[in-house]
Amino acid sequence: MNLRLQKNTLLQILFWGSFWVLVPTLLVGDWGNADRFLIRNLVVLAGICLVVWANMELLLPRLFFQNKQTAYLLAGLGLLVFVVLVMEWDAAPWADYIQRAQGRGRAGNRGGFSPKDWMRYLSGAMPYFTAWIGSALVEIAAYTRRKEKETAILRSEKLESELKFLKSQVNPHFLFNALNNIYTLSILKSDAAPENLLKLSAMLRYVLYDCKEATVPLGKEIEYLRHFIALNMLKDSRGLNVQAELDESRPNLRIAPMLFIPFVENAFKHSKVEDLVNGWIHIQLKTEEEDVVLEVKNSLPKSGFTKNEAGGIGLENVRRQLELLYPGLHELKIEQKEAAFEVYLKIQL
Repeated sequence: MNLRLQKNTLLQILFWGSFWVLVPTLLVGDWGNADRFLIRNLVVLAGICLVVWANMELLLPRLFFQNKQTAYLLAGLGLLVFVVLVMEWDAAPWADYIQRAQGRGRAGNRGGFSPKDWMRYLSGAMPYFTAWIGSALVEIAAYTRRKEKETAILRSEKLESELKFLKSQVNPHFLFNALNNIYTLSILKSDAAPENLLKLSAMLRYVLYDCKEATVPLGKEIEYLRHFIALNMLKDSRGLNVQAELDESRPNLRIAPMLFIPFVENAFKHSKVEDLVNGWIHIQLKTEEEDVVLEVKNSLPKSGFTKNEAGGIGLENVRRQLELLYPGLHELKIEQKEAAFEVYLKIQL
């Protein structure tokens, strides 16, 4: 239970305790029987404390806010019945004080329940009933406001994050390199030039149009990764040490767009894969019934490389994106070793 909820619980106890105990004491206090009057008020205050605490700390967060409204109502009514029976219990140590303070005696109950007895329990239940309903309404209203605020923040951060991803993916460095490589192929009259130009066009179309949706088919995300890897492989006609295993067995799984590419782009940026002897990249994407697992591993140069350089702002952005889109439904491990950088990402779709 966090501090905010504990503070709200205390405020609710103070309010309802003042409403049913402090104010009546000041206005109509029976100071001629001060001991009985004060003990009765302490008993009522204890009952209000129990009802408000149980409602705020247990019933609302564990039942009502978990979409178990029926269970919440039954538990709340059960709580009220329990508190009223205990507070109005004839054999309780405080029973004599409460009954005398209310102008009743123990003898009134010998003949079983009478209309007066029912009125007694109903009137005794009023402080606890109003404390239960009132504290619930106030907390539900506050909860609704918090959720609306969180939703607005989520939308704002998601939009900002999408814009950052758009700028980071369609960056001049990648475009210039891809266009230069394709231009070189066209000069050499290579048959691969038109094919790679279509790949670049498909990537731009995907980022500019398809990524506007909240989710995209996993097959399109994989196709984007394949095109990205293929265009980067044009850096050296001798071939680069890049291994990519992308499972396309479930292409219709829906996933938030542009979550995988920052890790792959990071590998090409920091692996020095152009070093055909020491540079390497291994990419593996596996799909299960409801899970997608991405593993990206790449070499790190032995010199000219500072700690944490392999991560950077891009990976922090995608980490935040995962927290917003898949809270509690993803696992991300990023480990920088002496000669390798490893990423493990699992998303439950």
